Amino acid sequence: MSRDSPPAFDPYKHLNITINPNGSCTRHFVWPMVEPDPDPCPGKLAASKDVTINHETGVSVRIFRPTNLPSNDNAVARLPIIIHLHGSGWILYPANSAANDRCCSQMTSELTVIVVSVHYRLPPEHRLPAQYDDALDALLWVKQQVVDSTNGEPWLKDYADFSRCYICGSSNGANIAFQLALRSLDHDLTPLQIDGCVFYQPLFGGKTRTKSELKNFADPVMPVPAVDAMWELSLPVGVDRDHRYCNPLGYLPQKEKVGRLGRCLVIGYGGDTSLDRQQDFVNLLVAAGVRVEARFDDAGFHSIELVDPRRAVALLNMIRDFIS
Repeated sequence: MSRDSPPAFDPYKHLNITINPNGSCTRHFVWPMVEPDPDPCPGKLAASKDVTINHETGVSVRIFRPTNLPSNDNAVARLPIIIHLHGSGWILYPANSAANDRCCSQMTSELTVIVVSVHYRLPPEHRLPAQYDDALDALLWVKQQVVDSTNGEPWLKDYADFSRCYICGSSNGANIAFQLALRSLDHDLTPLQIDGCVFYQPLFGGKTRTKSELKNFADPVMPVPAVDAMWELSLPVGVDRDHRYCNPLGYLPQKEKVGRLGRCLVIGYGGDTSLDRQQDFVNLLVAAGVRVEARFDDAGFHSIELVDPRRAVALLNMIRDFIS
């Protein structure tokens, strides 16, 4: 390399992590974390509580309920349930981060729903499919709460409409949400009913570069080398990015199963590095016969709702229209 050549891009430096000899990673940052607050006092968007759902893995969920519960004829109205899988860049931050807590509180308040946010384990300490396992544990746990007449979680038993459950994920969380929706087809969820799925900027990949990846190769939010590193640290050891966990086209042989999914809303933006992958995902769903509402905006980029409040409101409005 000549003295005038720019230094090679270091994805781990961009992500602010160091890979340790044992395969774990050191995260050189501290995300603000938020403790749950179960008191539904006036002035708050939502009340929240944490519940451990798998004592072997330590996986928990954070349940959010609106501060003000609607009523019909002096009885509390039953609220839709949203199983929420947050975007973490796979490896970066957990569900109890301030950003995700704020997102779930706003969703709970604005949509008048019960949100169950899954505190799934992070790679590389826990590689895929651990996150899919954790999401399924959460879904089956929610089902169990209505079945268990003695020990069911009160916020779900007392306030939730188990006939209107939605799976919702953002970024890599949307990847998890897709896998969860597929896995749910292998289980009898009665009386829980999945009424639809929301995939917001779903994160997928593949070995061959797409036009949107080449166009946004050095994107400040999602540079391609950093996305490659996320997949490298998340996928099972020994598989490449055409594995079905990463590349949704790997599900083409399972088109019949994909076609059994219910309604789906897919949201994306033209400036997203993963745009072409997201549109491939929509095409897969449509080809399988899934009822899909695709909402793509030419303007925008990955995680724009975190920096543009108007986009955050627009996102909630799209989800409201879908679940209504």
